[in-house]
Amino acid sequence: MAKNTICIWYDKDAEEAARFYAKAFPDSAVTAVHLAPSDYPSGKEGDVLTVDFTVAGIPCLGLNGGPAFKHTEAFSFQIATEDQEETDRLWNAIVGNGGRESACGWCKDKWGINWQITPRVLTEAMAAGGAEAKRAFEAMMHMTKIDVAAIERARRG
Repeated sequence: MAKNTICIWYDKDAEEAARFYAKAFPDSAVTAVHLAPSDYPSGKEGDVLTVDFTVAGIPCLGLNGGPAFKHTEAFSFQIATEDQEETDRLWNAIVGNGGRESACGWCKDKWGINWQITPRVLTEAMAAGGAEAKRAFEAMMHMTKIDVAAIERARRG
């Protein structure tokens, strides 16, 4: 087990979510599925209780804890993309699988997990500071999915 693992609470679909992430994101996999050894408040003996998986190299544990807690934008995965093709592919995978769009490169998957699909050109523009960062930031504020070409134009002024 990794020294630090992100534990993500799901109502009942941790295995389905983990398998979706393993297909959608590079360097992702489901590594173990653990069944409940006895009944528990949100399930029965033999139900999937936890799932060990990685998302883009980050170790995670999916816990089928029931409907008590919901996800918010206070937690999100930020995935750096290299170009518009990768941005589109990941965005469409999340949104097209029952998720929904938000603003400024954010979207939410069908399990309520928030994602930031962030092209490197945007983070590089922000790191540049000054007028370049301001132009890129102002362009981003009008987007849902990030448009790489529009960010590049904004960077150049």
